[in-house]
Amino acid sequence: MTDYIYSIEAKNVNKTFKGKRGEVHALKNFNIKIKQGSIHGLLGPNGAGKSTFINILGGLVKKNTGNISICGIDIDKDQKNAKFKIGIVPQELNIDPFFTPFELLELQAGLYGISKKNRKTEKILENVGLINQKHAYARTLSGGMRRRLLVAKALVHSPEMLILDEPTAGVDVELRSSLWKYIIEINKKGTTVCLTTHYLEEAEQLCENITILDKGGVIKDDTKTNLLNIISTKTVSFDLVKEIETPKELMQFNPKIEKNKLLLSYDKSEISLNQIIDILNKNNIIFSEMSTYESNLENVFKKLILSNGNN
Repeated sequence: MTDYIYSIEAKNVNKTFKGKRGEVHALKNFNIKIKQGSIHGLLGPNGAGKSTFINILGGLVKKNTGNISICGIDIDKDQKNAKFKIGIVPQELNIDPFFTPFELLELQAGLYGISKKNRKTEKILENVGLINQKHAYARTLSGGMRRRLLVAKALVHSPEMLILDEPTAGVDVELRSSLWKYIIEINKKGTTVCLTTHYLEEAEQLCENITILDKGGVIKDDTKTNLLNIISTKTVSFDLVKEIETPKELMQFNPKIEKNKLLLSYDKSEISLNQIIDILNKNNIIFSEMSTYESNLENVFKKLILSNGNN
């Protein structure tokens, strides 16, 4: 049992960098709480502040103001133990090309003071699909393999919190699926996971809670379910048995007919699907199949970013 509720808790964090045109606010009054044991998505366009925050957690960048705790440990008071609680998979493929995966993991374990008998090097390499390349020089590995090697390095010390910054960039579909399967297994055993990704379908599939950043600040922080309900419009498709003339009662649903399919858009907060079907029945419109389409996380993300003043 852990004695903390949030694996990451940040309050009013600010970070500025000096730019050619003055100060650049990478993080502005940034707040986030990542629940212990969850899979949390940290999403935003390029330059939103995601990587800056991750670099602060890893001790690579110093914040200007604010408070951050990792697994209940204040990073200002005990940065060494706070860093031991997390494993970070960086976005950059920064790996020494003259080391093998086995050597790199053994070196990483030594840096964390893990005794040889307690190391899980081969098991970790097997789990990320690199056991057959354990003695190959890193320079000979593909981009996807090097990405998985970074994940392996982050897991060497069995961290309570795993942070993944674009972990599947450059990884093919099959390996991406196996990597996420492994990450889900780790999460089920108690490891908290925070990920950034440009593959929004991944975030929608994996994350329970999502924080959306833009211009250094949080514009939305909620459960995935609540986020998906932001857009209440649904689309329904009916496979028509015969050609029809669209009745006036359907005009409010922006009707379209494509290849014998009747497409209607409606606000699920104002009218139910059963009411629409009643209208079809009333007008003797017969259909053989019906499909509905909900808004996805990408639609919600675009709407929130646009409403925050981005074009």
